[in-house]
Amino acid sequence: MKYIEVVAAIIHHEGKYLATQRGYGDFKGQWEFPGGKIEPCEGREEALVREIREELRMEIVPERWLCTTEYDYPAFHLTMHCYLCHITEGTPQLTEHLAACWLAPEELLSVQWLPADVEAVSLLLQR
Repeated sequence: MKYIEVVAAIIHHEGKYLATQRGYGDFKGQWEFPGGKIEPCEGREEALVREIREELRMEIVPERWLCTTEYDYPAFHLTMHCYLCHITEGTPQLTEHLAACWLAPEELLSVQWLPADVEAVSLLLQR
């Protein structure tokens, strides 16, 4: 089975979390925390900053690691490292996603999350 390792930014602002709606692939239309693949010789936090700059045209600072989730999708195994982050510059500009929204903790279950993101959502609900 193919193995993919990614990072995800759980971006918080004024008590809410940024969710993005996937714009392509088998899971198009489902929601996720933004991020992407780690390039060779790239650190996790470095990859996270680069991915958010590319996908959302904004600058973030990773604050701390929240969790690492493992999930077996039909075509690959995913390892996703999730970090709590805050914005230092810009507002989300969609380059790959269909939509983005800020969700308060009590609203986190109002969207259909990708399976790999569910563990991170559960941890946020426990905070």
